[in-house]
Amino acid sequence: MDGKMIGPGPYRATKLWNETIRLFRGGMPVRRHWAHFRSYDHSFTGAEAVDFLHELLRQNQNFGPEVTRYQTLQLLRKFLKNHVIEDVKGRFGKEDFEDNGHLYRFPPQSPLKPVPVRPPIRDRSSVPRIPRWDDYEEISVLEKIPMKPLMNSESWNKRHSIAIGEVPECRLIRRRELSPKHVDQIWKSMTLTHLQTVLGLQSLDGVLDAKLLSPKHIVHNVFGVNKQGIVVLKSKAEDLPHWVLSAMKCLANWPNGNDARQPMYPGFERDVFRTVAEHFQRLKEPLLTFHLYEIFVSILGLLQRQSVAVEALQVCCLLLPPANRRKLQLLMRLMAKVCANPSLPPLNDTIGARTLMVQTFSRCILGSADEVDLDELLATKLVTFMIDNHDSVLKVPSNLRKSVEEHLSHLRRVQIKYAGADTDTSMVSPPHSFCRQISREEFEQQRVSGSEGAIVELLENIIQDKNMSIKDKKKKLKQFQRSHPDIYRRRFPTTESEEAVFPERPQRLKPQLMFLTLKKPFQPFQRSWSFRA
Repeated sequence: MDGKMIGPGPYRATKLWNETIRLFRGGMPVRRHWAHFRSYDHSFTGAEAVDFLHELLRQNQNFGPEVTRYQTLQLLRKFLKNHVIEDVKGRFGKEDFEDNGHLYRFPPQSPLKPVPVRPPIRDRSSVPRIPRWDDYEEISVLEKIPMKPLMNSESWNKRHSIAIGEVPECRLIRRRELSPKHVDQIWKSMTLTHLQTVLGLQSLDGVLDAKLLSPKHIVHNVFGVNKQGIVVLKSKAEDLPHWVLSAMKCLANWPNGNDARQPMYPGFERDVFRTVAEHFQRLKEPLLTFHLYEIFVSILGLLQRQSVAVEALQVCCLLLPPANRRKLQLLMRLMAKVCANPSLPPLNDTIGARTLMVQTFSRCILGSADEVDLDELLATKLVTFMIDNHDSVLKVPSNLRKSVEEHLSHLRRVQIKYAGADTDTSMVSPPHSFCRQISREEFEQQRVSGSEGAIVELLENIIQDKNMSIKDKKKKLKQFQRSHPDIYRRRFPTTESEEAVFPERPQRLKPQLMFLTLKKPFQPFQRSWSFRA
């Protein structure tokens, strides 16, 4: 009765609902019960239903041992509301299921939810096409392309011995710089393609609407982070209120995170936790957003393969708006630290810290716009997995980032297109420069002229550099003269041409000694007598 594992894909929540009903109807023990001096065959009490369904869900790999008895009771109330079960008098819908001796039974047929039939997949229209190298306009290349040889003729011939034979005509093509819009589109397309590959789906139709995703959010979540990998927002208005951040810091770093100015009294930590919980429970939309609900529910079908599930969560969390992603990062870090902090006093008298975190924040993290019957159970399973893997699920997947950066580098690279290639038919006919095979003599001539031209340009740069001091310029010219005497001699054939490089220094005027004309010859100093009264 463990049931089969429902893998990732569209309408997974509906399939889980139908599977749970099938297992409950097929395994729930029924017998004759007496109530008010009357017997009811094929019935069961409310307490028996809670006991059986709770154990069934805990053993089912689609839900797991984190399911609580209260969550089981909530699910049975939904069963009664949807006429999966009824009381022995045939009432359902408005009645409230009770965890006691009240009698219930199955109707002749429990309604299953229809699973929509998807049309056959013809193409991968749900994922935007990744821009290719040929998608951008060409730029005509100059007829003569400066060449900087890096090896002598012998080395060149050895390396290109295979290509010395016939070489077909080819065109050297450059592309324009990629605009930020193109870069954003590439990030979005490659992210969705990577997600589709990780989930093992032929299409993302039914689990994700690509039109609702912003490529700018993906790029910001990748690059707009601090050293800890937490998103940095451009506007403080989008961030959590200051008092919520202070409360989260206090709990996460307890007891060192408490500000000395804050009052300390018995139960203070519970009031701080209640402050954080109330803020997140008042959010209008869960942190994983309504339009990403189906894709996160699909990931639940991969939790048995931990590494694959972690990578899928990493990619999906990149699709979040930066403000939701930052809030999720801060909340997950708080939950993990609270669960692992033995110094923190108990925040609840009946349940542990881990169970409290899951029950308090699971619906704040995952939920659907229209109430889904298994929302609470699915959110519990996902949040539990995220707490256990909080160090990795909110990181940027390194292999995705590397793939995108390599693709962008490829698009910016100059390419050579040979005649007869497939891409030639799609090319417009702007002027191109053609490559042709040259002889060794021509290559040697080009090598010498190309190298010499670069050396002459280096000499002129030294001469024309106005920021260089005269002393440094003379030193560099001396070094150049020793290394390339022929080129130096052609540039400075005479001493006068060499001196013309350096401006003449204005001559300094030495201070002249000024002698006083003495009317009388110099006489030694004589002490004069003073008369005192």
